[in-house]
Amino acid sequence: MTECESACRAVLMMVYSPCKYIASLARSILYEILKPDGKDYIEYLLKILNAVLTGAKFGLPGNLQIVVSLMSLACYCSLPTYQELIIKFQGMKIVVAFIMWWLSNPVHLKRERTVPHLRDSFGERSCCYPSTEEWEGEDMLLLFSLWILAELLHHSAYNKKANSSDNQEDFPRSQLIQELQEICRDHNSHGSRWYAAYVLSYFGIFGFPSKLGKRIGKLLGERDHSDMKLDFVNEESVYVHEVILTVRCPSLLPPGESVPKQKSSGVKSDMERNIVKAVHLSAHVDQPSLLKLLEYVYSGYLHASKDLVKKLKLFARHCKLESLMQVLCRKNPKWGVDVPSFDLSPALGPAGHNLSNLILEAGSSAQLVHWNCNSCSALVPHLHVHKVILLSSCDYLRALFQSGMQESNLQTIKVPVSWESLNKLVRWFYSDRLPVPIFDCVWANLEPEEKFRQVHAYLELCWLAEFWLIDDLYEECYEVVISCIDSSQNLSTKIIQIAANFSQWKLAQVAANHMAPSYHQLRISGELDQLDDNLVEMVRAASVRLSQQGGHHSS
Repeated sequence: MTECESACRAVLMMVYSPCKYIASLARSILYEILKPDGKDYIEYLLKILNAVLTGAKFGLPGNLQIVVSLMSLACYCSLPTYQELIIKFQGMKIVVAFIMWWLSNPVHLKRERTVPHLRDSFGERSCCYPSTEEWEGEDMLLLFSLWILAELLHHSAYNKKANSSDNQEDFPRSQLIQELQEICRDHNSHGSRWYAAYVLSYFGIFGFPSKLGKRIGKLLGERDHSDMKLDFVNEESVYVHEVILTVRCPSLLPPGESVPKQKSSGVKSDMERNIVKAVHLSAHVDQPSLLKLLEYVYSGYLHASKDLVKKLKLFARHCKLESLMQVLCRKNPKWGVDVPSFDLSPALGPAGHNLSNLILEAGSSAQLVHWNCNSCSALVPHLHVHKVILLSSCDYLRALFQSGMQESNLQTIKVPVSWESLNKLVRWFYSDRLPVPIFDCVWANLEPEEKFRQVHAYLELCWLAEFWLIDDLYEECYEVVISCIDSSQNLSTKIIQIAANFSQWKLAQVAANHMAPSYHQLRISGELDQLDDNLVEMVRAASVRLSQQGGHHSS
């Protein structure tokens, strides 16, 4: 079976090769090979998938058989004749059901673990070297099932002979769309996210949904905190934000600085925010197409009918939005190409400094001896940020900026965390990615003080995220602290006290549970003396529970 996997993969790469000559030749050969028994093969492969859906138990060999079956079906989908057969045998319905099954019961497989002959002592990743994320990752079953679905939808969309009862109407359309969007937003492999986006294009959704894009998308058209409006010839307007256009699509900005400015009425805010640039658009600009393009710029994806897609292609080509152009043209994803990320971090650089309307200062920056800002002469370590980006992810800051009170007009906010924590916080606001430590041999060999310094930043952010009502950030920081505790047992004694100081009682309890096996040893050595009495009692209670459950205590 392992040889079958390698052979199927080789055929798959050839029939979907970007080189038209290779793909055409490989498909021609495959078609001739399948002529005698192709129909029987398809029925057999679909029965294997049906066996999974009916609850048949399978272990590692079964997983490999499913992988081979999915890759084989993907190969057959490169041939129109067999696409029709798969659809005729309810293949599309079976594949959608398989995708839904996987999402409910994810089976994570890495190729080298599934195919034994690929494993060798030299090929294994050493912890000292950074690993590069594989395009298929651990989502092999999901990736290849999405691949099949994409090809079948492509065939149904362009082949008039496809029977409507055999196409996509045979499965829960709205539920599938919702799940595909979640695949794009979640931390799945690049391959799965690419093919989820590719499948979505056949439902009129073009682009790459993301968590940050979902938050930023709500800002489009909001008058509050906008600094630019686009005026159409029919006297309608749409309010936008120059910093977002600068990062996401600078081609939409007017050239130079010759843009008239006018005061915005009805917004009680500081003078700088009251200035709104008015851009008068030509009568040649198609309003529906531009609004859809702005939808993509703000959220990372758009909904469009067939009539609009052709016009959107012209806009995407003019604005050099290659990733949008690819999904609008429904081009097959290229193996190994990363999914375009929704990242506003360039706004923290020179391109966004002149558009900044807020400064964030760290509550503590003692570790910074020499400080220099390229944008201003302030001597206190700080970051130039944009209110509109911060309030999109933080309800606390949104309420503060829109309160109308004196605090809403502040140009500088002192955040009560360290400089390191502030940098992580701002990076998360702008990219939805939290810089996290890699728990490898480098981490294992760090001095305890350095480990604690790093985990302290995430404890700070847990407290701040809870105070500022940023649930997503809290969950990410919480998981990092848990990982730090799991990887370094000796940190628990320090973490439990700091967690308590920040009122992070869930984390304090986790640390207490890790200390429970060594409770007697810690008490005798005096290490518990530095803790508050209520924390010592928390550790003692965890130790008692461990004893009652028959757990092991360190002597």
